[in-house]
Parts: sequence; structure tokens; C-alpha cells
Amino acid sequence: MPWLFLAPALLLFLYFKFIPMAEGIRLSLYKVQPFLGDIFIGMDNYASVLDDSAFQDSAVHTLVLAFGQTFGSMIVGFFLALLLEGQAKSLWFVRSAVFLPVVAATAVIGEIWRVLYFPDPNGFVNQVLSWVGLGPSQFIDSPNTALVSVMFVGIWKSAPYDMVLILAGLASIPREQYEACALDGTNLFQRLWYVTLPALRPVVTILLTLAAIRGLRVFTEVYVLTGGGPAGATSVWMTTVFSRGFEKNDIGVASAASVMLFLVTFVLTVIVQIWRRAREAR
Repeated sequence: MPWLFLAPALLLFLYFKFIPMAEGIRLSLYKVQPFLGDIFIGMDNYASVLDDSAFQDSAVHTLVLAFGQTFGSMIVGFFLALLLEGQAKSLWFVRSAVFLPVVAATAVIGEIWRVLYFPDPNGFVNQVLSWVGLGPSQFIDSPNTALVSVMFVGIWKSAPYDMVLILAGLASIPREQYEACALDGTNLFQRLWYVTLPALRPVVTILLTLAAIRGLRVFTEVYVLTGGGPAGATSVWMTTVFSRGFEKNDIGVASAASVMLFLVTFVLTVIVQIWRRAREAR
């Protein structure tokens, strides 16, 4: 009976996810020639990916972006959770408002930030910076600031999601621990360091795993904001895959790059899970 109820969802996953995944793995071993017949070339597509300077540069950008967004969103989400923790009835409205970027469409967010990042001194963000004596900046129009600007948008979108999970972790900490620390004369920083952070370790592990995978697979915000430019300064793995597959029609190499990304995220997930279980077994 359980399998009967699961069957509709499993069929959808099979047709729209697992069969395309298997087809992508198959195409990664072929030189794809539409209407002419595919030619089996083995691992040559994978070798082409590793030797391609465009993929090498995009791999560096992806790692920098994933690292910055992962830890930036966790830090911002942690402080948001501390600010919005509590039982006050009015907090539900503030939490809902803060959480809106998570549920908003990424393409819409990208278009909004394209307007906010308008490089003219009269642009919104440049005007805000001028109030504190900074700017103007070219933001996504300059190779020097484009990647950081995209990273900031990713942090802005992901931090509320991290906040919700951290709030759940904070709610599970017994209040008696804070009261005991207060009786011992500890200050706020000591309570955070010795009580809050150790209790949030399982939540942090989950967040690191999800955020790292999300960061490695980043595509939409980069594509909408910059398209990988200017001058390739924000090209990430997925934008390079898109370019090779749909603009240059090199389906085999694009499929090989996608399979490599899947393997990296899979290995990363397994390593984190093994590390987490080893820590829990101690």
C-alpha cells in the first residue's frame, strides 16, 4: 500500500529526473551529432573538460562563490536568528517579511538587483553608499566587483533560510543552561560560545551540506545578473555548461561537465555525513 501511494511521485521522478540523468551520463561518453548519429569516444569529453581553460576559470569562480555564500549566509542567518528569537506574537510578521527572499523566484530577484546595481551615481545602491561617503561603484559591470556583487545577492537570498533552521535549533536549547551560565557570571559572548554554538552543531552541519551543494550548483542568479560576464569574471560551472551545451551545441562536453559536478556534490555529501556520524559516535 505505501508503494501504491508513492507510485505517482516515483513515476514523475523517473520520467523527469532519473531517465534524463541516465541519458546525460550516456551522452557524456559520445560525440553528439544530431541527425548524423552519435560517435562513442569514451572519456574524451571528460578530458576536454579538465583541459578547457574556461572550465578551469569557472571552477575557481564557483568555489569562491560557494565559499562566500555558504559562510556569509550562515553568519547573517545566525545573527538574524538571534535578533528574531523569542515568543512575542509580533515576531511572526517580521520573520515572514525576512523570509520572503527565499520564496521569491530567483529570476525575479536577479532582475530586481540588476536595477538596484545600476552603475550610474544615481543608481539606488550607489545613492545609499554616497550617504556614507562611499561609491559610486560599477558593481556587476566591472570585472573587479562583479563576483562580490553576485555573492552578496546570494547571501541576501539564502540567509533567511539559514535563519529559520537556526531558530529551530535555538528553540531546542534548554533555558536552564542560560540561567546557569548567568549565575556563574558569564557574559553574552561566553554564553554564545560555550552554550549556543555547541548546541547548534547538528544544525550547522546540515546547513553546511545544503549550502555547499547550493553554492556549487549556482546558476540562475549569475545568469540573470551577468550571464557570466563581464569578460568571464563571474562565469561559474553551470553557466559554462549552459554555454557549451546550448550556445556552442557541444552536448557531449556539457554532459560530461554536468556528470562531474554531480559526482563532486555526491562525494561532498557523503564526506559530510561520515564526518557527522563520526562526531555523534564520540
